[in-house]
Amino acid sequence: MKLYVQTQYFENYGAHDWSGEGACPQYWKPKGGGDYFYQLGDQTPPDDQLDELVQALRDRFEYSNDHARNYMVGYSVVADDFMTDFEKSQLEYEGVVTYPAVMLQPLMAQAA
Repeated sequence: MKLYVQTQYFENYGAHDWSGEGACPQYWKPKGGGDYFYQLGDQTPPDDQLDELVQALRDRFEYSNDHARNYMVGYSVVADDFMTDFEKSQLEYEGVVTYPAVMLQPLMAQAA
């Protein structure tokens, strides 16, 4: 099983002509998003542990600055052979998945 996270990316078009002085103009435009996987192993964690895991992983795919933002819009547990819609379309039209979803690296065990 693996955790599947979907994100929405926004670009601030107001920052394109910004001089860097004063407040940055705000004109956010959605520009697609990203797909991320995290390997769970054979067992699906209980909902509360899954929620904690997602919170611990958020800083790996979410960010926000004057120019761009990327936010999680959803997550689910999927089978190991699950493919995103983008991966499926690449396979269908190109015969190969050139741009797979990002596989997030395991969290490091915290020192005792």
